Formats: sequence, C-alpha cells, structure tokens
Amino acid sequence: MVDAARARKLADRIQQIVAEMLERRIKDPRLGFVTVTDTRITADLREATVFYTVFGSDAERADSAAALESAKGIIRSEVGRQTGVRFTPTLTFKHDPLPDSARQLDDLINAARARDAEVARKAENASYAGEADPYRKPDEAFEEGAELRREDPA
Repeated sequence: MVDAARARKLADRIQQIVAEMLERRIKDPRLGFVTVTDTRITADLREATVFYTVFGSDAERADSAAALESAKGIIRSEVGRQTGVRFTPTLTFKHDPLPDSARQLDDLINAARARDAEVARKAENASYAGEADPYRKPDEAFEEGAELRREDPA
C-alpha cells in the first residue's frame, strides 16, 4: 500500500489527464459538455474512479456515458504514458450526483427563504392575540412582602 499523499497526487494527475484528453483529443460527437469533478484511486493504485457531470438532458448524459466507455482504452493508455507508474490503473467513469443534490438543496433553501419572507410580511401588520403583554404579573400581595402559603410535606 502507498501513502495517502501519493495516492491523492496520482488521483489529481489522472483527473488532469482525463480532462485534457476529453477537451483536446477525444472527438466523439456523443460527448457533451463533460466536466471531470473528482478522481478517487484505491490504496493499491490499481483502480481509479473518475467522477464527471454532463450539462444537458438525460439523453445527453447517456450519450456521454457511452462515449466515455468507448474512449476508456485511449484515455487509460494516455494516463499510463503520462504518469509513468508501474501498473496503469483501470478507469471507471461514474456520473457525479453531487451537483444534482446541491441544486436540490438550493431549491429547498430558496423555498424556505420565500416562506420566511411571506411569514415576515404577514407579521408586519399582525397583532398579538389576547393582551399586549402576555407574561404573568406577580400578585400584589407578594410584592408587599406577604409570604406564600406552603403545604406541609407531612
């Protein structure tokens, strides 16, 4: 096993190589607007998972996934040539669900902000139900120094 720093460096280098290959050398028309978001590599440096996102519809995502699978061999050979490691890692391409999750969270936060603004707008002209001061006031007898009645614990 290798140390984590070396594995991280190799994963970052693989990410750069794959992104460069997709941008400059892979000319598959099925390949849409693909962004390589992350790369993870196993501790033995034998398998690398490349996470990507595709800007577009589900059909464009499927086409891009097929294009990545067909170009996997060319990309892997370039990774081996540029990294110079003894064993070139096997590449696996996975669609990254993180941006979709982040978009859903943003939508939920925006909806909550809209509801908060609506509540604040309604509260501007609202008045309290009941008395203006909802807190209990102490008895006048207690203020004058009268003792509270206590029941005998016996």
